[in-house]
Amino acid sequence: MTTTAPPRPAAAPPPPAPPSGLRRAGGFLLRQWRRLTAMRTAIVLLFLLALAAIPGSLLPQRSLSQSNVTQYFADHPTLAPLLDRLYLFDVFGSPWFAAVYLLLFVSLIGCVLPRALEHARALRTPPPPAPRRLTRLPDAAALPTALPAAGALDVVEEELRVRRYRVVRRERDGVAELSAEKGLLKETGNLVFHLALVGLLLALAGGKLWGYEGSILVTEGQRFCNSFQQYDTHSSGALVEGSDLTPICVGLDDFRATYEQDLTASSFTADITYGAPGEEGRPTTIGVNDPLRVDGDRVYVTGHGFSPTFTVTRPDGFSIDDVSAPFLPSDQRMMGSQGALKLPDLGAGTEDQFALEGFFAPTGLTQGGVLTSIDPRPLAPQVAVVAYEGYLGLDSGLPQSVYSLDASQIERGRLTEVGRGNLSVGESLTLPDGTTVTFTGYKEFAALQFSHDPGQVWVLAAAIAVLAGLLGMLLLRRERVFARATGPSADGGTVLEVGGLTRGSGDSAPRFTALTDDLRAALAARAATRAPSGGAPETGGTPA
Repeated sequence: MTTTAPPRPAAAPPPPAPPSGLRRAGGFLLRQWRRLTAMRTAIVLLFLLALAAIPGSLLPQRSLSQSNVTQYFADHPTLAPLLDRLYLFDVFGSPWFAAVYLLLFVSLIGCVLPRALEHARALRTPPPPAPRRLTRLPDAAALPTALPAAGALDVVEEELRVRRYRVVRRERDGVAELSAEKGLLKETGNLVFHLALVGLLLALAGGKLWGYEGSILVTEGQRFCNSFQQYDTHSSGALVEGSDLTPICVGLDDFRATYEQDLTASSFTADITYGAPGEEGRPTTIGVNDPLRVDGDRVYVTGHGFSPTFTVTRPDGFSIDDVSAPFLPSDQRMMGSQGALKLPDLGAGTEDQFALEGFFAPTGLTQGGVLTSIDPRPLAPQVAVVAYEGYLGLDSGLPQSVYSLDASQIERGRLTEVGRGNLSVGESLTLPDGTTVTFTGYKEFAALQFSHDPGQVWVLAAAIAVLAGLLGMLLLRRERVFARATGPSADGGTVLEVGGLTRGSGDSAPRFTALTDDLRAALAARAATRAPSGGAPETGGTPA
């Protein structure tokens, strides 16, 4: 008797090795990439971008008006430094705005490109075969006809092609059927919308990288050339150099401001001349919403103010006539303005430098020795000035504002007050050393902004494409129609089963009912033309 040993149990498979650190990191990055490129994430980032742009609309921006930012600091000395640390006066150049911008760009690219490839394949793919049971579709109908199967499907195909459907004829299990679809342009519009949004982001980024702008106050009779050294404030893209600036000079000939009855400004217009350096300027007129446009560059009027003029005469007869300096508005409604006039050279015989600091009122009223402005129009110009002599610190190597005196020089006693007074046009202030300061009148200045944005045309094209894609998404719908010729009808013809499937919102029943009504009429008309005269209609064959 032979005995056999029992079979040994099969060894258990070894447990799977735990994933390595590199694989775990790769899986984590893949999950985060899928989350970033999801459409939901792109929508959230787009909302955050719009939300981040709100402070840029509500608060003054340095790139648009440095004077308004300065005024905000003066009005809110506690809040303004905190907002400045959060980059809220330079929103569109802040790191947090750039982070949202870049994340949105990457999300859209990662979301749209795979969908675009899938849509390209769908455009080349024929409509799918008809379902086995057309009567289960949301919209279905049975159309009896005296035509044979092939003739009935011919009529359906003609009607659908007139309606711009893509049509495919098939035969499955000996039964002729038809599949048709239209509305693929809805997905095309969706992709155009998102691709145009990416293009819009690229155009805006290109405008920031290769664009620049500068702001300057130009008094009537003065001119400036497009140079970073001449601007009061300027900003430029990372790829812009000084030699890239457009060679153009602009001169201010005359400035006019008109006001409503409630003293609010109604319009600002400036007569200017412009042209290349060394050329005779061409005259034109610009306004707040009507800038000068030259080869893609624009010159805007962003504000205005007054430059009071003075004549300073020394006791020895040396005189500086009608010298002026812009006074910045400290009261935007009544245009009360503050500023300083610096005269480092008053001729031979004196080493002291001279300066005037004061307040200009277009329509002045003195109450209790304090000058205020009661009207923004220059009806009764007055100026309150304080005269200083000493050292201005212009050659100290330290930057200082051209619109105010260096307070440190006054604190150190290097700049000493030698007189003060309120003057109307034609009045003079005589200083202890015999120097006279005469207020001779005023000139108006315009705050001009030069802007160069090479991406503005692309931004416009992308915005139009965004609108076109959005209209395609909203107005078009995906529709499929299926038809199958089945068994003979009661009169020996064909029963045509028709079904419809619509993707999107809205009631599709009226559209499908209109289609089936047209099909019934077309089938009846085709059957009438095929019937022999005086006999019954044909029930077989193929239409000629």
